[in-house]
Amino acid sequence: MKNNVLKIGMMALLPLFAISCIDNVPKVEQLPTDPVSFTYRIDGDYRLDYYIDSDVTFINTSPTEGKAVWDFGDGKTAEGDTVLHPFDVAGTYNVKLSINGITKSQVLMISDIKPLVSVNPIEGGVCEVLSTPVSFSLEVPNPKNRKLEYVWSFPARTKSVAGEVMETSSDTLPGEVIFGNVGSQAVRLLVKMDGRALEEAVLNVPVGYNKEVPTLYYAEQGGHLMAYKLISDKPEDMDVYPFDLGLASGEHPFTLLYKEPSLYVLDAGTAWYFQNDDAQANGGDGKISVIAKDGSKIETMISNAGGPAFQDPFYGCIIDNDLYYTDRNTGVIKLPLSTRDAVYSASAFPYYVQHTTLGYYNNGWGYGCIGGSIGMIGDTWYWCKNYNGQGIFRWKNGDILLSSITGGGTQPESGIALEGASFLPKSFVYATKSNKICFTLFGTGNEGFYVCTIDQLNAITKSSELKPYKKLFGELEFVPNKTGSPAAVEGHTSEFVAICQIAYDEVNDCAYFGYRNTHNDATCAPTGIYRYNFATDKIEPVLESGNVYGMVINNKPTKLF
Repeated sequence: MKNNVLKIGMMALLPLFAISCIDNVPKVEQLPTDPVSFTYRIDGDYRLDYYIDSDVTFINTSPTEGKAVWDFGDGKTAEGDTVLHPFDVAGTYNVKLSINGITKSQVLMISDIKPLVSVNPIEGGVCEVLSTPVSFSLEVPNPKNRKLEYVWSFPARTKSVAGEVMETSSDTLPGEVIFGNVGSQAVRLLVKMDGRALEEAVLNVPVGYNKEVPTLYYAEQGGHLMAYKLISDKPEDMDVYPFDLGLASGEHPFTLLYKEPSLYVLDAGTAWYFQNDDAQANGGDGKISVIAKDGSKIETMISNAGGPAFQDPFYGCIIDNDLYYTDRNTGVIKLPLSTRDAVYSASAFPYYVQHTTLGYYNNGWGYGCIGGSIGMIGDTWYWCKNYNGQGIFRWKNGDILLSSITGGGTQPESGIALEGASFLPKSFVYATKSNKICFTLFGTGNEGFYVCTIDQLNAITKSSELKPYKKLFGELEFVPNKTGSPAAVEGHTSEFVAICQIAYDEVNDCAYFGYRNTHNDATCAPTGIYRYNFATDKIEPVLESGNVYGMVINNKPTKLF
């Protein structure tokens, strides 16, 4: 019986085999084609670049028979199935092919010729001030072999290898040069082609110091990330300029952090102040970027795109191999430094600590307690708060509660420094060499930059006790805002930026900060970057700069980055 079943089964399969053996050729559907069509290309050295003067080959590929009439969109025409046409002026052209009254058009972009300047490889990889000879390569696309004229311009203190001052050169390629200043040194080249000036080429050459020193990184609103060498023994006949890393700093990069070999940028995004409607509240666009210290690589660590604006990253610190960052007012999130391409959600990234998991909640600070700088001194956390709880709130990891509370708990033993609405601390840094804390206040009447010991900080309970610790720039103060008037496009009056981060140079024992004179009068220090020098007990100017937000120091001495 089993054999019969097998035979029947095999007989049932035979039709399937037969069907599978039939050659099933798919029917090709003929799609309609344009009655008029054409292609174009450039042959020769510049086949990938549609420069002016290049002969563009236009080819009629139309199925329609008839005379091909071309209109190149620049006032010139031609006839024929294959034609050559150069364009004299850069622009966007609507090229048309007409056959028997039927027209096909395509848009063609023609670029102006641009000189391409580059630095030849440097022995050792680092161009050092006063010593490293630098040479250049140049390419000027010139399809019609027109007459070329050159004007090279070099930054101040540039010299030839023979020691002659190099200001300008009319050579096609100048000889080797040696730069006399540190920072991004701009070499400029203006080329004239048959008397017509082309777009100026600007090449920024990163010139390092001839000794290893720390590097200050800083971010400006609406600008680029910058790097600046911290040179304490600079010769008088040498200037130090910042390096432009060529990367956007972000909308509101309140905090920069550094751990070898990367820079971490905490950008709070467009909306960082109080949002009072749903459309704004869900407009989160902040992120943390990880950037190579020379600007050669950028990655996203975590993004809050599309999330609540209050949960953008604002302030933070790095401890061991973890990055801790705060949102606007609720808590602190902990991320391994290896995190990449993460998207924030409360479930995926729960708070490490939040306002409801410390005894301060409803016992010093309340919901919506706006934060500032955060970090650890020894084994104690310090977090600046300036709304719904004012002061520097402190705790240890053992003070973090296992579950949230609604009422007041027992305050951590570390306590609150500068408690009260008259202080409003925004940023701080601890100087490990001098064992002092630098902090900024923007409480009305107490605005400024202060330096004292931790014991002295703990003893301050009223405004009159601040005076011995306030540091001025000569006779000028650091007032972060004019009372009742925020800095331009900085949000609400209660949430102005002030001095948002202080960076500590442990090699030279100096504290750096960026200041904006929104007071707009001569009683305050000019806008720029300053440093407090613990050795001299003075605040010194460093750089004239615009709206500086976050800043951090790579304390590992290097010649460049």
